[in-house]
Amino acid sequence: MKQAEEQYQTLYKLQPEPLTTPEIKGYDFNQGVDFDALLNSYANFGLQATQLNKAIDIINKMIHWRLGPNEENQDPNTRCTIFLGYTSNMVSSGNREIIRYLAQHKMIDAIVTTAGAIEEDLMKCLSTFHKGDWQANDKEIRLKAICRIGNIYVPAANYGKLEDWLLPVFQEMYKEQKEKSFIWSPSSMIKRFGERINDERSIYYWCAKNDIPVYCPALTDGAIGDMMFHFNYKQDGLICDILQDVVKLNKKAMYSKKSGLVILGGGVVKHHIMNANIWRNGADLAVFINTGIEYDGSDAGAKPSEGITWGKLRVDAEYVKVFSEATLVFPLVVAQTFAKHFQEAKRV
Repeated sequence: MKQAEEQYQTLYKLQPEPLTTPEIKGYDFNQGVDFDALLNSYANFGLQATQLNKAIDIINKMIHWRLGPNEENQDPNTRCTIFLGYTSNMVSSGNREIIRYLAQHKMIDAIVTTAGAIEEDLMKCLSTFHKGDWQANDKEIRLKAICRIGNIYVPAANYGKLEDWLLPVFQEMYKEQKEKSFIWSPSSMIKRFGERINDERSIYYWCAKNDIPVYCPALTDGAIGDMMFHFNYKQDGLICDILQDVVKLNKKAMYSKKSGLVILGGGVVKHHIMNANIWRNGADLAVFINTGIEYDGSDAGAKPSEGITWGKLRVDAEYVKVFSEATLVFPLVVAQTFAKHFQEAKRV
């Protein structure tokens, strides 16, 4: 084999050079169980572990640049705005509590999400979701009035509870629209939902309390849209103007000194955030976590570098895509970034 390799190198005039990049090496549990050391070892683990380590590093850079002007040696002209995007299944799952933590402690500056992520957060304040089975007999559980999201069960009665809660809120908003000539946008509706739910378990309670805008360009695409239809069917005229939010989100990106993106999933949440960053010639830092592949031309599957061609990421941006289902890795990412920084700041 050695002789064959030498002949090959001679034939093709190869000039072998020693590799200078780090050695691939895993964690040695003979050292004990040290989760910080384990996750730090991911840097040279290879495959998606190394991608995850890079994601942690990039988010820590966002946090560094997000420090306020009162922090030592921090230039306010370089402050990073952090945009968080996620699809509804993140709120269906336990990632809801992770996102709530970020909003509770003002660790993010804006959210873009889907209708399901709004209504399910509210529903979880009114009732419960339960562990289910990927292999469930869907005809049988339909007859038991259970809806399924992967291996998560949602009692169909939850939607009735949401409707009973939501319709009076719509009535209140409709009255303000008529009496004060106030036109609602998805973000102002969501802020009102957060105020009225008045439950510290809610993501949007904390967003309303901490003045974190939540943009949902497809707010009608779910039970909330069904209930808007129900409301307007009986009392026509409640208006939701999405253009207001396009302007607000685009301006938030435009005026950001630095822009950092953390996006779980794809579709409208990913594109809406990235499209807003076109107005500043692209984001500076970006982390994408999803399972999409590029070969169908989908938004989720697209390589991050494709965004450079559209001006959604800067030519010199730092970015990474982690090919993973986000419930597996997002809690680990938050533990090594936002939560660690928060705990360290409390100790100072």
